[in-house]
Amino acid sequence: MIAATLSVGFLPLVDAAPLIVAHEMGFAAEESIAIDLRRAPSWSSVRDMLSFGRVEAAHMLSPVPVAAALGLGGTGTPLSAVSVLSVNGDAIGVSNELAARMRAGGHDFAFNDARAAGAALIAHAARPLRLGVPFPFSMHAELLYYWLSALGMPAPQSVDIRTVPPSLMAEALEAGEIDAFCVGEPWGSMAVENGVGTLLLPGNAIWRFAPEKVLAVRSDWADAEPELMGRLIRAVWRAGRWLAEPGSPMLAAELLSRPEYLDLPSEILDRALTGRLVISAQGEERTVPGFVEFHHNSATFPWRSQAEWIGMQLAARTGLDRTSAARAARAVFRSDIYRQALTPTRAELPAASAKMEGALSEPTAVASVSGRMSLGPDSFFDGRIFEPSQI
Repeated sequence: MIAATLSVGFLPLVDAAPLIVAHEMGFAAEESIAIDLRRAPSWSSVRDMLSFGRVEAAHMLSPVPVAAALGLGGTGTPLSAVSVLSVNGDAIGVSNELAARMRAGGHDFAFNDARAAGAALIAHAARPLRLGVPFPFSMHAELLYYWLSALGMPAPQSVDIRTVPPSLMAEALEAGEIDAFCVGEPWGSMAVENGVGTLLLPGNAIWRFAPEKVLAVRSDWADAEPELMGRLIRAVWRAGRWLAEPGSPMLAAELLSRPEYLDLPSEILDRALTGRLVISAQGEERTVPGFVEFHHNSATFPWRSQAEWIGMQLAARTGLDRTSAARAARAVFRSDIYRQALTPTRAELPAASAKMEGALSEPTAVASVSGRMSLGPDSFFDGRIFEPSQI
């Protein structure tokens, strides 16, 4: 028996898969809820749908609820990230003209070396470098700022960040409005398919375990409807676990390809789900382990330290007080709600709610609620470690 129908906003991206799978494969029904998926054209639309109560939950860029808590670009409605939906899944691409200059300069497009790729980009790009991102407050933007600044290309002096909806990124590249982009799949692959771009780097070459999308709700709704909130979190968690099974990508790609979701060929969507990407119109292929992750290594756990990293990055480039920003950001990733929701399951939950970000270069055993569990590598390309101010 269905207890309630929950409306959920989403953008047509591969990392909306846990919500789509929860609906299509019956995981929501197992929790006695129905999910009414509502497709939106842009991230500002999704944010406004949630903030103004037109949906109960949303597939959301991980920095958006943090930005709202800091008073940046929001509607004033407090938002909470109650689960991470996906880790990684972004691709950085360049125009074919820029790619040709980089190849002529000796870059091999190996697709796994952020330092070499960044140095080649800086050496051969015009100034300012025009970069397309789907939203000003996004992991795409934060990864680019972090990457290029670490390599000595300060923003905004040398970088012009432009907002382009994901589905229009290839068109903007073809029109000459941007030189490069960072976008979630499949829209990087579509630039390759359309013959207008070349993929330079996966996002996980910059930060190996970046929280890309979150399940976001209005904070007042989460407090008012804890039972429904728990059912939704569990349904999405089970969908992510299914997506992590070896035989799931092919069926998942077929589901996502349907007209009401991404409306694209399943073979394009399969690239991100398997990590086997075509990076150029010449058919060059690269394999990226962990290109997008929905379950393994506690991928869906909303670490408060990840929120704090986002808050500190936003504060650094907007002139806000960093201590206040860190405090506000920590409160947005609701590990308390996530724990409560998953207690009835067999999910292995970390004992802590925050950790040092970037400290793990290999799988590492950590304390869990029931004993020991393993976390995967989460290093930054430049070796820096972010230590949260409060653990």
